Amino acid sequence: MKLLLISNSTNPGEPYLGWPQSFISDFTKRHQVKNVLFVPYAGVNLSPDSIEESYNLYEKKVADVFNSLGLKLKSIHTETDQVKAVENADCIAVGGGNTFHLVAMMHTTGIMHAIRQKALSGSPFMGWSAGANVACPTLRTTNDMPIIQPLSFDCLNLVPFQINPHYLDANPTGHGGETRQQRIEEFLAINRSINVLGLRESSLLDIDGISMMLKGNRGMRLFRFGHEPLEFEPESDLSSLLR
Repeated sequence: MKLLLISNSTNPGEPYLGWPQSFISDFTKRHQVKNVLFVPYAGVNLSPDSIEESYNLYEKKVADVFNSLGLKLKSIHTETDQVKAVENADCIAVGGGNTFHLVAMMHTTGIMHAIRQKALSGSPFMGWSAGANVACPTLRTTNDMPIIQPLSFDCLNLVPFQINPHYLDANPTGHGGETRQQRIEEFLAINRSINVLGLRESSLLDIDGISMMLKGNRGMRLFRFGHEPLEFEPESDLSSLLR
């Protein structure tokens, strides 16, 4: 498989998809991608008029960036046969937003299974935030509010671990709820055999076959039931976590 799993799209004060742009460019050039099929279903509130218009705006927002990289992008929501569009795609990109809505739409349209088969066959796949969540076995380590009930929490299951994007080491000032680590430990108490990767902002996973590298500007935390969290710095080889 060829996967690029990105924690977040944008850092404060930067343009949209600013920090990961060079990694997206490298990924698509390395795998000879020219055309990208975009999945916009996590973007539900870009327009006050309708969700459909939100998808349209999301498509334009991402296409502007991808076009500047020499890539042609089309959103799957404009396709009549979405499963066929996946089967014919050169590369799949899944945008961030609300993971519950994204997963609900991927199951409803039938593209969850189609994208899984496409990625397993070797077609490049990239996703940021919610789009990285759906590469995991389930959505259960998302940070998002369950604004809709999907048919299933099951996701693409392309990697054998869970990702927690936007991982924070401490709560914001004045917040009295659980830390992100405590939330992940709750997950591990129930799902003891599954590792969770806390991907801090400005970090990503680059997977090529049996190789996985941590890239970006910040480190990552690995959570396992019954063990203290482990820290990994950028450029760490994390290939063993794929096994």
